[in-house]
Order: sequence, then C-alpha cells, then structure tokens
Amino acid sequence: MPLATVMARLRDPETGCPWDIEQDFASIAPYTIEEAYEVADAIERQDMPALRDELGDLLLQVAFHSRMAEQAGHFALQDVIDGITQKMVRRHPHVFGEGTRREDGHAQWEAIKAVERADKEPDPSALAGVAQALPALLRAEKLQKRAARTGFDWPDIEGVTAKIEEELDEVRAAATPAEREEEVGDLLFAVVNLARHLKVDPEAALRTANRKFERRFRAMENEAGEAFVALPLDAKEALWQRAKQSTAQ
Repeated sequence: MPLATVMARLRDPETGCPWDIEQDFASIAPYTIEEAYEVADAIERQDMPALRDELGDLLLQVAFHSRMAEQAGHFALQDVIDGITQKMVRRHPHVFGEGTRREDGHAQWEAIKAVERADKEPDPSALAGVAQALPALLRAEKLQKRAARTGFDWPDIEGVTAKIEEELDEVRAAATPAEREEEVGDLLFAVVNLARHLKVDPEAALRTANRKFERRFRAMENEAGEAFVALPLDAKEALWQRAKQSTAQ
C-alpha cells in the first residue's frame, strides 16, 4: 500500500486513527525535528539498519504534513515530490542543462538560490529567509555566512580571536543575570564565527565534545563506583585526568 494511501487512511475523519486525526502542523512539527536528529544520530553511529528506519520515520513526517495540507486544500505529497525534483534540476544546470563546468556547481547553486529567494521574498535583507526555528549554532553560522557574502566579515582570523577575547571580558564584567545572558550569547556567536573561519562545523564540533565529555565522565564513575558523588573535588579532578589519558579521543 502506498505511503500516501496509508496516511490518508490514518487521517480519515470517519475511520482513521483518533490521534492522527486530531494532529495539526504545529503539533507534528516537534516530531519532524526529532526524526531529523535521529537520522543524524544514526549517521554518526554508522548504523545503516537504524538509518533505514529513521529515514522511514522522517519520510512519514513529510507524508503527514502533506496529507494535512491536502485536506486543507493547499498541496499533496506528489506536489512536494514534483517541487523538489524541479528545484534540483533547476539548480543543477551544470548537470541537467548547459551550465558552467561541474566544479563551479556550488557557486552556481548559491547564485540560482539567491535569485529564487529574491523573486519570492519581500524582505530585501541579505539575512532574509534564515529560519528562526533552526538550532541556534546553525542559525548563527548561516547568518554569518549571509553577512559575509556582502563583505561584512573579518579579513583574517586574528580579528575573530580578538573579538572572542573582547566578548569574554564582557562576560566577566556583566553584573546582572540579563547582562550575563546577553554577553554569553555574544561570546557563543563569536566562537561560531571562529569555527566558520576555520571551516569547522560548530554543531558537529560540539556534538563531538559532548560525546568526549560523556565518555570521560562515565569512565570516572566506573572507576570510583558508588563513592563517586561523595568524593572531594580534587579526587574527582584526579579521576578526570586519568579518564583523559585512558580515553584520549
């Protein structure tokens, strides 16, 4: 049975599933985001059976939103498929048409995308269209890249690192919770800028750091056992140093 048919049956007002029927775009959106992250997690773990399953779950989200849109008279799943197919062909003239040579493909993609955005986006800003719902690190990087295309960017990495030091000083000087929140945000934004200049994906870098911290912390817990929580800080620091040596990566 085609996925679109399954979704139509689930959303049927008379015979469908009560839970599926009562959902709307806003209630399903968090599941869509969650499934995208689970796809990324399966890729990071190089778990191909899990990736197959998670891609199916993500595809279900596309079908779910499309069915709700169809019921509201907006578009159907096939319209979504046709739209992305046409977009891929349109944005790859070096593959499907008489565009420039293949190695220029990314630059050409961005140029075509900018023209399309200008045609449909009433906001003339270079920052228009960067989704508010993106993870904060990713959105910061996208905003910086957009600004850089206009020439608003540090010419070298020395300016970026100096800005981080400046923002760190401002964090130290912040006197109220609101000021500290603002200054820490500025510091994080500056660190994302450093990652961009170093051609490092900040989201991936932070995920790697999270995994490393978890691995080392668990090693500390395993070595100390039930006594871990009650240990003084210097003893925990000694455990941490040993964990770093035993889990170097």
